[in-house]
Amino acid sequence: MIRFESPWFLLLLLVLPVLLLWRRRRADVRPPALLWGSTVSLPDPGLMRWLWLAVRVLPWAALALVLLATARPQQGIQQSEVDSRGVDIAMAIDISPSMRAGDMGGGDRLQVARATARDFIKGRPHDRIGLVGFAATAFTQCPLTLDHDTLLELLDQLDYGLAADGTAIGMGLATAVQRLRESKTPSKVAVLLTDGENNRGAIDPLTAADLAKALGVRVYTVLVGRPAVVPVQTMDPVLGRTVVMQAVSVDDKPLIEIARRTGGRFFRAGDAASLTAIYNEIDRMERAPIRALVYREYRDLGPLLLAIAAILLALYGWSNATWAFRVP
Repeated sequence: MIRFESPWFLLLLLVLPVLLLWRRRRADVRPPALLWGSTVSLPDPGLMRWLWLAVRVLPWAALALVLLATARPQQGIQQSEVDSRGVDIAMAIDISPSMRAGDMGGGDRLQVARATARDFIKGRPHDRIGLVGFAATAFTQCPLTLDHDTLLELLDQLDYGLAADGTAIGMGLATAVQRLRESKTPSKVAVLLTDGENNRGAIDPLTAADLAKALGVRVYTVLVGRPAVVPVQTMDPVLGRTVVMQAVSVDDKPLIEIARRTGGRFFRAGDAASLTAIYNEIDRMERAPIRALVYREYRDLGPLLLAIAAILLALYGWSNATWAFRVP
């Protein structure tokens, strides 16, 4: 985008045709330098004649550039930045042994949970997101951050064995809520993903729900898997890693009540596709306004035009001093 800081100076360009007309009339009344009876015998100047005409135009082109420079032409460089209030999100993911059940398709429950969480994180570049893991105890795998590359690396490292066996849903939720305690954003969200059977921990799930409600944290609970006899990977001291058929159960009642008390929603994921759909639904519900700020910086083109004008005048002077002589 080009603009002129002093556009009124463009009126000076109207002087150019006046000067050209005056110059033409003056040339018509000037007597010829050489009297010649007939021009038939003169050689055809050809290309040299056109070069000579081009040289005659150079000072007028230089004058036009100088007049343009006085109007201060400027080139606009558009820039933009995003001003987003964002949403602070703490994700609490169960890594207890029961998450080894291979009933989700595409791997065990934890593998599917990590894969879908990865897509969810990638779709929210302007939100601070933290990660909590829990089994018998809970721990912060990653605090709230906008550095999603690091967050994704830590998500890949969230695995079994980082905490003792057991499922402490209350501890996992309380730790996620603690990550959001100092948040200044108007929207604070916890996503709690588990197989739903609480059996460990010093904090009851409903007590953690009351804490979340008191701090203004909305909790979305996700129950993965279904009660059935499913293949579960185990570590046998003799055979090593092996797969056995094992009965697993799920408990949805605490998760439904947590969502109700905090103003969130309860979801049930029976397979990888439904878990992806759940994350997509949460993504649509939790969106903060994002305002794009657009501004322009302008670069003055006047010096460039003056430099080109100087080059044209130098070329004109050199040409006249060497080869660009007048023809009769």
